[in-house]
Amino acid sequence: MRRRKKIRQSHIDESWLLPYSDLLTLLVALFIVLFAMSDINVQKYEELSSVFRSEFSSSGSGILEENNDPVAPPVEEQEEKEDEKEKEANDSNGKADGEILRLEKLQSMIQNYINENNLTDKLATDLTDEGLLITIVNDIFFDSGSAEVKTESHEVARDVSNLLYTEPPHQIVISGHADDVPIGTSEYSSNWELSVTRALNFMSLVLENEKLDPTLFSAKGFGEHKPIVENTSDENRAKNRRVEVLILPNYEINIPQ
Repeated sequence: MRRRKKIRQSHIDESWLLPYSDLLTLLVALFIVLFAMSDINVQKYEELSSVFRSEFSSSGSGILEENNDPVAPPVEEQEEKEDEKEKEANDSNGKADGEILRLEKLQSMIQNYINENNLTDKLATDLTDEGLLITIVNDIFFDSGSAEVKTESHEVARDVSNLLYTEPPHQIVISGHADDVPIGTSEYSSNWELSVTRALNFMSLVLENEKLDPTLFSAKGFGEHKPIVENTSDENRAKNRRVEVLILPNYEINIPQ
């Protein structure tokens, strides 16, 4: 009988799998670190470093033993960004402070004009975060139910226009307001129309001053819908019938209350 030859089965050496798996583990750790670097967060790096150190130190790998410090942006880069932010804040605050001083000076000039011409019961000023507001009682410029500026008030309008000329120039909003008494005439069907027409007519008179830039002016009419006091008496209604001139600041300001 022929003897069957025994077939030798050679054993395949699989020892290469161990370093290969270690290499894959290291690559995964590297990608996680790179992903974390996309959003600089020192606390996050410290946590990642702690986790990796604890995981690999037990096996003797020690991949984080040589450098335990989390990756952080260069100190010079951080300082430059902080300096830029501080400079921008200082520039903004400086411009705002300068704008407040200019508006306060303008308010003082207008108030002196009001006092010298005995107009304290007709004109008033108020400096707020929105800008410098000049309030003019309607009676000085308009007859009841009319939007035509009184002839005897043209001089006051010209004086106001001179006061509105500033360097640097400012945007100016002129708005008309009425009381709550309904109006129904052949010319005006509502207080909306009356108030906006008064604002437009006053603005047209002011813009006869050639020093002023018309592109910086706008007019609005609010009718009876923005009273400063309740329409409970003739005196209060007279206060609500007014024209307001708002000189807008060139920079955002914050007026202490």
